[in-house]
Amino acid sequence: MKQLPTFGASSIRPLKTKYSRMKIRVGIGYDVHRFANGRELWLGGVRIEHPIGLLGHSDADVLIHAICDALLGAANARDIGYHFPDNDKHFEGIDSKILLQKTMQIVREKQFEVSNIDCTICAEHPKLQGYIPKIISQLAETMAVSEEDVSVKATTTEKLGFVGRNEGIAAYAVALLYRVDE
Repeated sequence: MKQLPTFGASSIRPLKTKYSRMKIRVGIGYDVHRFANGRELWLGGVRIEHPIGLLGHSDADVLIHAICDALLGAANARDIGYHFPDNDKHFEGIDSKILLQKTMQIVREKQFEVSNIDCTICAEHPKLQGYIPKIISQLAETMAVSEEDVSVKATTTEKLGFVGRNEGIAAYAVALLYRVDE
């Protein structure tokens, strides 16, 4: 059997390509909130018609919270709880669009821009297909990016788990950021 050559750390050099000055980062976000009576339901900055909303310190917008975590993770800037703790009265009842705008400030201070965001909302009810275009538009406006750079999908969990039992909603988000270094 042929032996593979070994290399010391000093022999490893960055590959020089036309993209050498571009820094690309990916982050993933996940959030869940349980349903609660007497609350409005907000997803992606859009009020959803539903008899119950989600419980949380802020407006409990599970989708925006997942996006914030994806963006912060890609920027290597910790997580949403670090920047906007749920025991801080300043953030009690806050509109999550404000949290997303502040998250974008953090991302841009690190010289990153959004390449794209891809999200999935997991909910048995309400049905969300009719809201998706408005959610995409609101998210793009809040982040100051093109609607072409924001993908939002909705699915059920086939009646499995806490989402399937209509106890709450979960959301996943992936963010791809880029920075062109001079």
